[in-house]
Amino acid sequence: MSERHVLVLPDRDAAEEVAEELPDRFGLAEEPQLVRDALAGEDDAEDAQWLVVVEDPDARLDPAALDALAAEYEGWLEAP
Repeated sequence: MSERHVLVLPDRDAAEEVAEELPDRFGLAEEPQLVRDALAGEDDAEDAQWLVVVEDPDARLDPAALDALAAEYEGWLEAP
């Protein structure tokens, strides 16, 4: 069963670094997607969080390992 993992990062730089590291660390076939997530009611773009969306077609990625990687950049893995 296919899964999608969403890592939440505090800023674009962190999200880009995580997206670059994911394929090497986890052997991803597809590049992760970066998505800017503006917080509700926030006008300042600096307050936007960034999401790294990882497609996991074979459900083989370890959520704990993904969460640990996000934590290295002050982020977290969004609960499914």
